[in-house]
Amino acid sequence: MRISVIGTGYLGAVHAVGMAELGHTVVGVDVDEAKIAALGAGQAPIFERGLDELLQKHAKTGLVRFTTDFAEAAGADVHFICVGTPQRGDGLAADMTYVDMAVDTLAPYLARPCLVVGKSTVPVGTAQRLANRLTKIAPASSDVELAWNPEFLREGFAVEDTLRPDRLVFGVSSEHAEATLREVYADVITAGSPVVVTDLPTSELVKVSANAFLATKISFINAISEICEITGADVTHLADAIGYDDRIGRKFLNAGLGFGGGCLPKDIRAFMARAGELGAPHALTFLSEIDAINLRRRERVAEIAREVLDGKLVGRRIAVLGAAFKPDSDDVRDSPALNVAGRLQLQGAHVAVFDPKAMDNARKVFPTLEYAASAIDACSRADLILHLTEWKQFRELDPVELAGVVSSRNVVDARNCLDADAWKSAGWTYRGLGRP
Repeated sequence: MRISVIGTGYLGAVHAVGMAELGHTVVGVDVDEAKIAALGAGQAPIFERGLDELLQKHAKTGLVRFTTDFAEAAGADVHFICVGTPQRGDGLAADMTYVDMAVDTLAPYLARPCLVVGKSTVPVGTAQRLANRLTKIAPASSDVELAWNPEFLREGFAVEDTLRPDRLVFGVSSEHAEATLREVYADVITAGSPVVVTDLPTSELVKVSANAFLATKISFINAISEICEITGADVTHLADAIGYDDRIGRKFLNAGLGFGGGCLPKDIRAFMARAGELGAPHALTFLSEIDAINLRRRERVAEIAREVLDGKLVGRRIAVLGAAFKPDSDDVRDSPALNVAGRLQLQGAHVAVFDPKAMDNARKVFPTLEYAASAIDACSRADLILHLTEWKQFRELDPVELAGVVSSRNVVDARNCLDADAWKSAGWTYRGLGRP
């Protein structure tokens, strides 16, 4: 099929390349000339495993190309809207500016029958509003329909999740729209990915509901870890024990620094704001405490750092391992790691940061921090090491080797995934979150 992808950021770039991998002819459209130039040269705007390889592969096959000209999308059978929905200035509701702009700019070119498909995470009710907007703006002779197909990409696994998703959700208003989406994803469906066909409002609610549940599960175990620290219990053993209950499950029960990134924090806040707009202001108030628990984790790690250094941060050297909000990503949006690093610097500490992929993005957000060339360099002469993003190479660091470069053997494992016994055996003072 002929497909256009409007917006070539994290979601759009991955989706465009994924559609090409599925055999479709794809044009990606964006107003950012620099981004389009980079994509045209085979360079993805973000770090995502496998993306550059597929991008270069299909640039050569001619199945994917990128442009700033919306007119080049006119001949597509399916148009995917993949632009961002950041928070508004109030820090709560989602900003629909880019979604509305994408639809308004695309609509005049839709002179032939086609399907416009939203993938962006939006407040419920947006799809119907956009459907009405398309009817007014698109040429009168066209036959344009709107559907919603929410994305469920995990950063670090986005290519895999596009090609082998754990489910596909089709929010449609007709059998024709469903049939079209089934044709787009034919290979994926044949490979076994389940399909949920539903109405527009339900499809819009799926992603934010999933993110709200995941955020709740993460903050639940982090709240329990606060009790564990007071009582001397071990939150990792506790999570193992309750995780065997198949009604609960072990995934996302890892106590630590908490969640960040461009999805969970903004989505739960926007979900609460939308509930209020719909006349259900109390339905999701529990999410405000979920958000508060998550933010407390950052403060708690800074407190532990002060405790380990006997309350004296001024002039002390602290190594921060991690800048991205999660491993296998260069995304530093709402990064807990950078938040902690910034807090400690403001309190007088000399902070050296290293991350395998997120250094350039981190410099843009916190240019005053020191950025080391390697994990070893960051730890050189450090009074304290903070493990804040669980990259594999950090988990594999040799505590014996590191002991030879630091000033003091102090480590705070804010992700609870280092081998505590190995570090203690090497003479380190080890602190985890919610652990004795």
